[in-house]
Amino acid sequence: MEILIITGPPYSGKGTQCEILKRELNFNHISTGDRCRLEKENQTEIGKVMAQYEEKGDLVPDSLMKELFSNILDENKDKKGIILDGYPRTEAQVNDLIQLVEQKNMEIGRVLNIEVPKSELLARAKKRAETSDRKDDKDPQIHIKRIEVFEASTRPAITYMKSKLDVTTFDGLGSIKEITERIKASL
Repeated sequence: MEILIITGPPYSGKGTQCEILKRELNFNHISTGDRCRLEKENQTEIGKVMAQYEEKGDLVPDSLMKELFSNILDENKDKKGIILDGYPRTEAQVNDLIQLVEQKNMEIGRVLNIEVPKSELLARAKKRAETSDRKDDKDPQIHIKRIEVFEASTRPAITYMKSKLDVTTFDGLGSIKEITERIKASL
């Protein structure tokens, strides 16, 4: 099984691009946010702990994410491939994922990094809040906090990934189709 990682700041369009690539590559799309919400809704042990962190806009601890992603990799071991959306987010999670993948005889194919300026991210967050029923999308302070957490934790992780994995960075401005074409051209 091949693993493709899509990364970038909150509201950069990762989920949209993952859904397009899912159809084109016939890979499973694993949205960290969706999976965490499912764990919380089902009130699993992992979900209960995650809820305490995510509702404040904080990252879930690396150890908990490693446990969750070990389960996810096992669930998808017979698939052609998976697209990870929103993981890894810290340097420790990069190392955890590389370790898990090696232990399970899988491989990380590529990392696709979408870059979008902060002003555009905030505009997209506001637009999503108007159309989403997600409780966590309604608070503008959480939008800002998510971007700050990304800059403090995930941006350094992306830099770190560049020393470990094949990372390609894309301009996330433009239409969905334009961004998709940029990504597809690199694959």
